[in-house]
Amino acid sequence: MEDFSHQVMDEDYKKELLGILYAKSFRYDEAGFTLSSGKKSNVYIDVKKTALSSVAMELIGYAYFQKLKLAPIDAIGGMTFGADPIAYAAALVSTVRGKYLDVFVVRKEPKGHGTQAWVEGDVKPGANVVVVEDVVTTGASTIKAVEKAKEAGYNVLRVIPLLDREEGGAENIQKATGVKVDPIFTMSDLMEIHKKKVEEEDREKKKQERAKEKPVF
Repeated sequence: MEDFSHQVMDEDYKKELLGILYAKSFRYDEAGFTLSSGKKSNVYIDVKKTALSSVAMELIGYAYFQKLKLAPIDAIGGMTFGADPIAYAAALVSTVRGKYLDVFVVRKEPKGHGTQAWVEGDVKPGANVVVVEDVVTTGASTIKAVEKAKEAGYNVLRVIPLLDREEGGAENIQKATGVKVDPIFTMSDLMEIHKKKVEEEDREKKKQERAKEKPVF
């Protein structure tokens, strides 16, 4: 049985990464956004803006290292290209801390020549792996990544998205693949920050309005 009963990452470190994710990737609009799934939502989260930013890379890698440091895994990867920067950061930060992880990449289509492989990387059949994702909404692309990783002969122990939108994707993945989903952050985490920000803005607005109403002598 794989051991994922690790110590929780330093909360200040986690708070910093969540703050970056909110600042760079979170957008709220009452008019709504159309997601890649076709669904409408008041919230749009472009996780790639965080995953590809210099200030977040080490934090992301450290977050995954804390999740995986006691787990018996050999490699980390997922569907290109949402998973790519996350897998690279996690493998690098983990390896420099003594937890050696290789990376594999699941193509969206099989290679058009040579081996015609779906999965790239120096990872051998029988390896224990974790599938990562930038954000899980419906879970469709993650399910495909898990299936292709299994077809390559890997033992997929966990799916760890950076963000779970909490719209049923995690449940879909577990039902379709039998693999547990263990996100770094959830939509609830981001909405909690957003709620506090809106409350602070409302307080500041009321403070300014009261200041204008004071009589001038």
